[in-house]
Amino acid sequence: MNPSSNYEQLLKELERAGATHDAAETEHHRKRLNLERETAKLVQLLILSGRRRRVLEIGTSNGYSALWLAAALCRIPRSRPLITIERESEKANQARHNLAYAGLEEWADIRLGDASEVVAGLEGPFDAVFFDADRVSAPSQLAILLPKLEADVILLADNALSHPQEISGYLEALEKLPEFTSMTVPIGKGLHIAHRIGST
Repeated sequence: MNPSSNYEQLLKELERAGATHDAAETEHHRKRLNLERETAKLVQLLILSGRRRRVLEIGTSNGYSALWLAAALCRIPRSRPLITIERESEKANQARHNLAYAGLEEWADIRLGDASEVVAGLEGPFDAVFFDADRVSAPSQLAILLPKLEADVILLADNALSHPQEISGYLEALEKLPEFTSMTVPIGKGLHIAHRIGST
């Protein structure tokens, strides 16, 4: 299965509309805060090249990054739909609409609610997690997720350069896990990548 012919057009429309919307919106929680295209491409490439099959996204917004992730998963044999978490019902509804318009509604399972509470109820295992919501609560979410991760897992987090103070707790938590190798890629707002290789 591949995305519909509307996919690329929709991405461009969301990029334009998102930039205009966020420039005019004063309430932070109402902003869409979508990934930059180059960051989204890198995230998608990491999922595809690693043949990740169980992906969790924390922070759906209007579904821009979920479109990239779902488009990757639908090309990977034996993969399962993306699980993506959003606490704002209006944004979750926008994401459902956008995924359906792109023909990817079957490849994304949107869970509405507080991310930490939703994460606690997930079974896993996951082989990729993308943290793109409340950076302050990411350390607690990571702690909850650790028993639910595959041995070979990749962890991604945006805003590593744009919000260093907010993401510092997450990075410190990862530093205490010596089995992970990590780096920050200076692309977009800074994408932090951590990988734990499974035993051979």
